[in-house]
Amino acid sequence: MKKNLAIIGASYLQLPLIEKAKKMGYITHVFAWAANDVGEKVADYFYPISIIEKECILEICREIGICGICSIASDLAVITVNYVAEKMNLPGNTIESTGKCTNKYLMRKAFELNDDPSPKSYLLEAETDINLLDMSYPAIVKPTDRSGSRGIYKVNSPEEAELVMKASKSESFEGKVLIEEFVEGKEYSVEHISYEGRHYFLAITQKYTTGAPHFIETRHIEPAPLSYIMIEKIKQIISHALDSLEINNGASHSEIKIDNDGNIKIIEIGARMGGDCIGSDLVEYSTGYDFVKMVVQVSCGDPPDFTKVCNPFPVESVFLMNKQDIEMFNKLKIEHPEKIIRIVYYEPENIGKTTDSSNRVGCYIRKI
Repeated sequence: MKKNLAIIGASYLQLPLIEKAKKMGYITHVFAWAANDVGEKVADYFYPISIIEKECILEICREIGICGICSIASDLAVITVNYVAEKMNLPGNTIESTGKCTNKYLMRKAFELNDDPSPKSYLLEAETDINLLDMSYPAIVKPTDRSGSRGIYKVNSPEEAELVMKASKSESFEGKVLIEEFVEGKEYSVEHISYEGRHYFLAITQKYTTGAPHFIETRHIEPAPLSYIMIEKIKQIISHALDSLEINNGASHSEIKIDNDGNIKIIEIGARMGGDCIGSDLVEYSTGYDFVKMVVQVSCGDPPDFTKVCNPFPVESVFLMNKQDIEMFNKLKIEHPEKIIRIVYYEPENIGKTTDSSNRVGCYIRKI
């Protein structure tokens, strides 16, 4: 007998989840604002309801009789996923944990309380005098509750921080921003799947960005070229931090920086798999583990299956930002087409318009 699974979000990022759930024999009920996204057409049932309308979604899920609810690569969806899961006594994380995972101010407080290594951070309120903060420069100004490089600014003085506050705040759902210590070092992200409070390490990704001012991600490589000792150190730090955030079930995506002395600082952790094809594609290719399948399993109360579904190999996702990137991509298609695993999307109308990860020109995945 097929079971009903609720999925929050219908964009191309959710497509692997919808397709995987259908292959596993679930009836997919997908909720998202009607925008002619690919998930609307692939879902067994589509409901044109905004992913933030959690009460409405809960009511429909109760009527359907779902066995689980999940999403991938969306911090905003996590709020509704865990709200519905808690109300229906389904596997998920608590509302308190959700707050810590979707609000960077609450996250920093949790890390500070539990001695997890993370940047010094201050909430910038109307009455805050930035000049009086114990903050060295350069620093980062960013919204408390956004992802995808939106509203992030690197500033070199309190005066610059004042200038970008309004723009950063306009990207925040709650209208609040942080100023944080700028952490030097290489960027990485760490993928885990958690089940009933136990955390299972999957992969580490090395990340490349445009740098200041907006730090838009341009490339991801798995597996990250790190020593065994460093990987074990990262696993220990992140496992402790996941406990601090009370993440008990589901995927998590931890972003970190490692400086030249090997010091690790946690930039942020999301209670969802990494976007930009990290969780949906790179983990499977580079480890053999079906991360998307694990998300479905845990959301329905089943333990994650660690059976390898392919022979692992190094892989990367590459993002097109400009005409030069497109020329390199076209050259690769001609000279080494066998290296291209799949083209995720291609939107040439965004050339010259990229301001964050949501409006990059394109993305493809290739063998290294």
